Amino acid sequence: MIEKVAVLGDGAWGTALAGVMASNQASVILWSHDPELAATMQSTRRNPKYLPGYHLPEGITVTTRMDAFEHADLIVCAVPSRYLREVLEANRENFGRERPFISVTKGLEFPSRLRPTEVIREVIGDRPLAVLCGPSHAEEVAEGMPTAVVAASTDRGLAMRVQDLMTTDRFRVYTSDDVLGLEIGGAIKNVLSIAGGLVDGLGFGDNTKAALLTRGQAEMARLGVALGGKVETFAGLSGIGDLIVSCVSPHGRNRQVGERIARGETLEQVLATIRGVPEGVLTCKAVVDIARGVNLEVPIAHEVHEVLYNGKSPTAAVQDLMTRPQKDEVPV
Repeated sequence: MIEKVAVLGDGAWGTALAGVMASNQASVILWSHDPELAATMQSTRRNPKYLPGYHLPEGITVTTRMDAFEHADLIVCAVPSRYLREVLEANRENFGRERPFISVTKGLEFPSRLRPTEVIREVIGDRPLAVLCGPSHAEEVAEGMPTAVVAASTDRGLAMRVQDLMTTDRFRVYTSDDVLGLEIGGAIKNVLSIAGGLVDGLGFGDNTKAALLTRGQAEMARLGVALGGKVETFAGLSGIGDLIVSCVSPHGRNRQVGERIARGETLEQVLATIRGVPEGVLTCKAVVDIARGVNLEVPIAHEVHEVLYNGKSPTAAVQDLMTRPQKDEVPV
C-alpha cells in the first residue's frame, strides 16, 4: 500500500525526510509557511533556503495549503519546538483526531518545559504518536550517506509502520518503545552540542571533546532516567550517537552557536545570522529548570546556560567544570 504522508515543516530535516519517504514510494505533501519558498520549491524542485543543492524527488508536492493534510494517512511533524504550538493551534482543524503524528522535533518548549509529543497532545488531542530521533544531519541524509535512527512509540504497530515507511538502503530505522527517552536525549544533546562548539571555539583538542562527550552522555542519562526514560536508550543511537554527531559535525547549528560565541560573538549576533533554528538555545533553559525540579546536577548544561544568558566567559565555564569537587566516575 502506498502511504500518503504530510510533512509539517519545510526546513532541512523536513525536506530531507520527505525525500527519504518519496524515494520509498510514499506520496508526500510538504507544507511550507512561506508562499514564496513553497512556489520556488514546487517549480524548481529545490529548497534554496534550508537545503540548497538537494533535488526534490517527483513524489513530493510542496504547498502552503493545510487542507491538503485532510487526506494524509499520517503526519510527520518537523516544526521547531519554539514554533510548534503556534503552528498546531493555527491549523488544528486540518489534522483529524485519528491521524498518527510522527514527531521529528528535537527540543523542549519553554517556559512550559513540555516535550514535543506533550505539546501535540495538549493542542490537538490524544492520538497515535511516534518519535524519530538519531544521528542524522539533514545534509548527509539528502546526499544519501548511510544513516541509522530510531522510531519510538508505545504502539509497537506504529513504530514498525514508521520503520517500514522510512527504511531504505541508505536510511536504516530501528524501533523502541521509549518515547520519553528519545525526546529527552534529542533535547539535551542540543544543549551539549553548544558546549561542543565552545570547546572548538576555544581551540581545545580531542582530549577535551572526548571528556565532554563522555560526561555529557552521563549527564543526559541521569536526567533522562530520573524523568522515566530507559538507561539503555541513552547508550544508543538517539543518545550517545546523536550527541557525537552534534558535537563533532560542522553541519550542527547548535555547535556553531557555541563556536561563534567562544570566538567573540554575542548570542544575539549569532541568532540573527545563523540559518535554521538552533534548538539548544531555548532548550537549555528548560533543561536547567527540569534538573532543578528533580534535584539533579547537570553541570555542563548549567555552564552553557551561564554562558548564553548570564554573560559568563567560556573560559571561566571550562575552568569551573574542571575544578569541581573530586569524585568517583559514575557513568550514569
